[in-house]
Amino acid sequence: GGICYSRPSLRVPRFNDKREVRVAMDIQEISDRLEINNLLIDYCSAVDAKTFADFDRIFTAEAVIDYTALGGIRGSVAEIKEYLGRVMPHFGATQHLIANSRVWVEGDTARARTMCHNPMEIPLPGSGTQMAFYGLWYVDRLVRTPEGWRIAERVEERSYDFNVPARFRSFGE
Repeated sequence: GGICYSRPSLRVPRFNDKREVRVAMDIQEISDRLEINNLLIDYCSAVDAKTFADFDRIFTAEAVIDYTALGGIRGSVAEIKEYLGRVMPHFGATQHLIANSRVWVEGDTARARTMCHNPMEIPLPGSGTQMAFYGLWYVDRLVRTPEGWRIAERVEERSYDFNVPARFRSFGE
């Protein structure tokens, strides 16, 4: 009896220190994961640069994006682009720092859960600014399209916020 793999491919069996079989990723899965990682970075770069037109190459046309966990809206790509165009100018500077991205590739679909630490510069009444910090998870459903991987659904899960003034806690209106 040989070892039977559920996905016949160029995968090579490897053994951990307990002699349990672990299957190495094939070149397609490595490529998929790198492309998805770049897509997640592209999203963060587009938000921080306020180039929301880039969302058209990051999300599918029918994607749903849900920012309600942190006081935002839920909507289509067009609705989110309009919303961010109104909201993001209130923040002097932002950085969407992502890490600990866990990706599950399942053929032409994938799921991802990615940690985000998001410092944002907020204007103070009168003059000056302060830094606020948001911690969240992006929970994504992705699909492979002829143009490459795209996000079909993004939901934010709140982890924490720090130093956020009350007037910046909800931008859902």
